[in-house]
Amino acid sequence: MIRRHLFALGIAATAAFAVPAIAEEARPMVRTMSLTGHGEVRARPDLAVVTLGVLSQADTARAALDANNAAMTKIIAGLKQAGIEAKDLQTSNFSVAPRYEYDANRNGAPRTVGYDVSNTVTITLRKLDQLGGVLDQMVTAGSNQVNGVSFQIANPLPLQDEARKLAVTDARRKAELYAAAANVSLGPVIAISEGGGYQPPRPEVRYAMADSAEKSVPIAEGEQAVAIDVNIVWEIK
Repeated sequence: MIRRHLFALGIAATAAFAVPAIAEEARPMVRTMSLTGHGEVRARPDLAVVTLGVLSQADTARAALDANNAAMTKIIAGLKQAGIEAKDLQTSNFSVAPRYEYDANRNGAPRTVGYDVSNTVTITLRKLDQLGGVLDQMVTAGSNQVNGVSFQIANPLPLQDEARKLAVTDARRKAELYAAAANVSLGPVIAISEGGGYQPPRPEVRYAMADSAEKSVPIAEGEQAVAIDVNIVWEIK
């Protein structure tokens, strides 16, 4: 009697587990459409990052370093006088290296002929109308290395949010176009993922030494693009 009862319970339990499995197999497959939208907003940059410094050469490392220190002290003082705050001024590279000359009479063996000392600082300039004048002043003060100028947008978040809206609109436009062409209709959105906000490579300009007769270095900051890609998955019917 007990064995018969346990056998009946086993059959009931097996049937109970089988019902969800059968229901799962009978559930119709959800058809989906996945598309990527692109949104881009362009704006004028409102700050610049400049890397400049001094390369000093002398017969000894000590002499090259002393000359470099004197020049950089003058440059940093000039930058502070121009209104650049300490938080926007940072040493980005410092090096001391021997300078060699190769002598054919010594089977090409190198010979130390002096030393080079290089010191560069990276400046964040928050008033673009000062950029040309600052570059000219720094060259006049003794800077003989201006490695580049990159333009940025200080607060890109509002532009990124606008680009996100445009990306969603672009993705929906494409989805509606494909749905009409395929004779299906869009259902609810199943998933949204962002491909990542990005800015195209920032324009970089390298400057030669400015002529002392010039009042300031000509600057053209142009525009920058803030772009977002978004992927949206719809159910289609």
